[in-house]
Formats: sequence, C-alpha cells, structure tokens
Amino acid sequence: MALDVLGVAVTFLVTFGSAWAIGPYLHRVFTGERVFLSPLVRPAERALYRLSGIEEGQEQSWVRYLVAMLLVQVTGLLLTYLILRTQNHLPLNPMGFGPVAPDLAMNTAISFATNTNWQSYSGEQTMSYLSQMLGLTLHNFLSAATGIALAVALVRALASRRLTTIGNFYVDATRAILYVLLPISVVGALFLASQGVVQSLASYPVAHTLEGARQVIAIGPVASQEVIKDLGTNGGGFFNANSAHPFENPNGLTNQFEIFLELLLPFGLVAMFGRWVGNPRQALAIGGAMAVILIGATGIVAGAEQAGNPALSGVGVDQARTPTQAGGNLEGKSVRFGPIYSAEFVVATTGTSTGAVDASHDSLTPIGGMVPMVLMQLGEVTPGGVGSGLYGMLMFAIIAVFVAGLMVGRTPEYLGKKIESREVRLAVLALLVGPAVVLGLTALSVLLPAGRAGPLNPGPHGFSEILYAFSSTVGNNGSAFAGLSGNTRYYNLTLALAMWLGRFFFVIPLLALAGSLAGKRVVPAGPGTLATDTPLFSGLLVGVILIVGALTFLPALTLGPLLEHLQLAAGQLAR
Repeated sequence: MALDVLGVAVTFLVTFGSAWAIGPYLHRVFTGERVFLSPLVRPAERALYRLSGIEEGQEQSWVRYLVAMLLVQVTGLLLTYLILRTQNHLPLNPMGFGPVAPDLAMNTAISFATNTNWQSYSGEQTMSYLSQMLGLTLHNFLSAATGIALAVALVRALASRRLTTIGNFYVDATRAILYVLLPISVVGALFLASQGVVQSLASYPVAHTLEGARQVIAIGPVASQEVIKDLGTNGGGFFNANSAHPFENPNGLTNQFEIFLELLLPFGLVAMFGRWVGNPRQALAIGGAMAVILIGATGIVAGAEQAGNPALSGVGVDQARTPTQAGGNLEGKSVRFGPIYSAEFVVATTGTSTGAVDASHDSLTPIGGMVPMVLMQLGEVTPGGVGSGLYGMLMFAIIAVFVAGLMVGRTPEYLGKKIESREVRLAVLALLVGPAVVLGLTALSVLLPAGRAGPLNPGPHGFSEILYAFSSTVGNNGSAFAGLSGNTRYYNLTLALAMWLGRFFFVIPLLALAGSLAGKRVVPAGPGTLATDTPLFSGLLVGVILIVGALTFLPALTLGPLLEHLQLAAGQLAR
C-alpha cells in the first residue's frame, strides 16, 4: 500500500512540475510570440488563415467572439451527425456497421461538441473507423481548443488595460490545436502504441479458443484517439470499457500516463495565467486551491475503497490487503491497478472534465462514489477541463473577492480591476446554470415513468445513478454510474439538453464578463485591497467552492450516496 501511495504522490508531483514548466510556453503561444515549434508550425498556421479568409490581426468583441465560437461548434456538430447517420455509405467501415439511430446520433454529436463525450453506445459495436476518427476525434481536438480559447479570452481581459476586444476566437483555437494539442498528441500516441495500445485500420481478427469457440476481437485506431481523449479532457473511449480495456490502457505505466495527460493542461493553463498577469503567485493561489481539493478527494476515495465494502465484511469476507492481493473493494476494478490507483484515476477524471474510467464508478462504495459526483457538482474546477477549469475557477475567485469585500465594506478588486455589481451578477449567473439544470432534470426524471425506467438498481443507489448522470453531463464530464440505461429516447434527449446548457449557457455570461473586465482600467492596490496571491486567499477560495457546493447539492446527496452508506453501515451493525 505504501508503494501505491508513493506512486500516486509521484504522479501528482510530476504533473504539477510539468504544468508549471509548460505555462510560459502557453503564454508565448497565445500572445503570438515565437516558440521552438514556430519554424515548423507557423507556415501551416498562415496557410490555414489564408485558406479560410481569417484576418489574424482582427480583434473581436465578446459578442463576435461568442458568435464565432457557436458557428464553429454548430457546424462541427452537424457534420458529425451527418457522418454518424450515413456511416454505412462511407469508407473505413470494415465491419459493415449500419447508420446510428437519429436520437443517439444527435446525443453523441452534442456530447462530443460540448467536450462531454457521454457515450450511450458501445463504440466497438456501433461506430465505423471513419466515425471514430473524423466524427468524434475531430471534436476531441476542437472542443478542447474551444475551452482553451475561452480561458485565454478571459485571462486576456483580466490582464488588459482598457481594451474593447478580447481576441480572435479563430486564431486562439487554431493556435491551441497546432501548437499545443497536436504536438503532444503525436508524441503521446507513439508512447501509448509502444506500450501496447492498439493502432490499426484492419478488420476485426477472429480467434479460435481452446474450447473451439469463435471470438471476434475488436481493434482499431485506438492510440491516436486515446491520447487526445485524455489530453483534451474529453474522455470518450474507443471501447465500451474505456480505459479499463487493456487495448486502451495496458499496464500501470499507461494508467499513470493517462492521469498525467488529464491533469497537465488544466494546471498548465493556470501557470499561463500567472505568467500573463505578471504575477506567478496568482497562479499558485488558484492552482493551490485546485490541488488541495484534488488531493483531499483522492485520499477520501482511496480510503473508502481500500477499507472495502462493509456489507461483505459483515458476512466474513476478508478484504484485508496482503502481499498477494490488493484487498479493499475490488468490485468493478482491474487487478492491474487495484483500489489506490483506481481511486486516483476516479478523482483525476472527475476533478477534470475528462470522464474516462479505468474502473466502474457504479461499483464504488457509497462514499467513494459520492466524491466524484461532488467534484462534478462543484463546477469542474479542481482543476476542471482544459480551459473550462481555469475560467470556472476565476468565476469563483470573483465571488470570493466579492464576499471578502462585503466583510470589510469596500468595493472588491481582482488583479487591479474593480468588481462591481455587473461582474458579480454575471459570475453568479454562470455558476447557477449548472445546479439549476442538474437538480431540475434529476427531479423531472424521478417523477416521470420514462426517467424512472432508466436505473437498474432500486432505492438510493438508483437515485444516485440519475443524479450522477445529470451532474456528469451538465459538468461536461461524460462518466457514468453504469447502472443507468441511457440509450433510450428520453435520456438521449434530456442528457443532450443538459450537455448543451451546461457548456454554452455558462459561456454566454463568461464572455460577457470578459468583455466587461476588458474595458476596465487597472487601479493600483491600496491599503485595504485583499491580496489574492496568498495562501489565505487560496483558503477563502476553497471555502467558497465547498460552501456553494454543499448548500446546493447536500439535500440531493443525502437522498443518494449518504443514505446508501448509512444503510450499509446499519446492515453491518445488525449482523
């Protein structure tokens, strides 16, 4: 167990160090400075601008930035829908899969366009290679680049001195793909392939078992999709088992590498933020708050899973760790990873908006399953998705300085800019979108027969499956309590709505806030200004995040995982 804990600590330390190192590079990329990849990438970037008619130096207001972003997303969404509906007439379909059903195709297209990657299907039995590579992986790059661009726009507004524009979406997204996502994906895909992750365009081979049975083995272009799935915090796996499948995640090294990929850019963009505003301690304050919650959540899940299932302990099952077995709650987990490394993956994939899984979240203990649910309900900010984690955390920072301003009776400031009623209203509006949609659609699903037909388990666990699904889709995470039958017309439509609202109804007030902040002048700090680059502010930020989440979702959590935990404990005591 000590070695497992050490492995978790090493992964986190390597991730934090690498993120801090990549921050200056990201800053230079998005400010248009020359980087080491410029001789190779810059000609391609210029060619793309010429072909598409983009004026590189043309700045956009927040409204034009929003419209440009939505045009790109809707166009990509419709293209993906068309590919899925007609894949039986398109090439690279060696297994002859038919068209995807209309409601499932729309759900999937919205899912990947919003960086959610919720999957109500088994990829190896549904999607052609072309659908996987063009329809889905296209969005893995595009949705991640969109999140980065939105974060860059907000940081640019915070660091600016009375601008009327916040950048150019097309330029920001293009640079995110060419200079950041694509180079790391190429290197990462080669590494994963070297470790045994499958990469092939051949038809599924057929094996004959010792018993004489015929077994079709699903393969495909997995390594190239796997790396951007994690790096872009997308999470949609090539196989139904996702990163629990040995063709996606063959060994302990690839498991830790995938965790590293999930966390690298969310923390790296925080380091970029500190560099951009000219104060790296601001990044340490924001990143420190993210890391505290992330590491604390890992400890809680690891402790709950290593302790095992109390119901099994009550009937004499030995769940202790020994030199020959990992012990703890091994239901739904691969013996390649065990409870500790699986817990780290659970927290990394839900602390970010990745949603990939190397274990079944539905098989976690009640407390172990509640933690990833809470991480999504907090707004996906610990450290959140690529870009979305940073801009979500900056929203919380604005609320935190507002709360501090109320305590001392002065107008709050953040990075030298006055935070007035308009900014506070926009931040609150953005942060309320998620809870309103999650709780509203969960309540609707509990009331309607079509909603109640989805969970496979009765009682509080079934309620948790519904609550988790909407927490995941609104948070653009995409993981699931696998006990929910999501491939029904009701859930395909309601979950698609949740994904769309969770992504883009948050973005509208976000960009309006960026436009408002860009036009404000920077004022020098006074004796009463709250220092936002200190451990004290990090603590205040953590408190605001946890209090907002607890006050909003605690009643619902009480009906689900908390009640299930008490029922398990009571059952053990009765025996």
